[in-house]
Amino acid sequence: QVQLVESGGGAVKTGGSLRLSCAASGRTISTYTMGWFRQAPGKEREFVAAIRRSSLMSYYADSVKGRFTISRDNAKNTVWLQMNSLKLEDTAVYYCAADPNSNYPQAYWGQGTQVTVSS
Repeated sequence: QVQLVESGGGAVKTGGSLRLSCAASGRTISTYTMGWFRQAPGKEREFVAAIRRSSLMSYYADSVKGRFTISRDNAKNTVWLQMNSLKLEDTAVYYCAADPNSNYPQAYWGQGTQVTVSS
């Protein structure tokens, strides 16, 4: 079992930045694909970004490409999501996810952290 705890959410103005963290425990995430999803009010949960276990490959939703960067440190069992140039439509609860088998991680979830972008 992997436990995931997100942090770093908050309120920010449009154009601002936030860095989300996801701390994993229970077992090492070095062999897991890690990712971030988000869910806005009244909408389905959607994929944001993921990073393969080797950190050599990361991929993003088109809506965040060029603005968000996912990274990981397997030694620290931590994943980050650097979010720049934030837009109103980035407002959502952001969830960290981990998966030992899938490139789109959904086996384990954190509790989520709120990101609110205002003008």
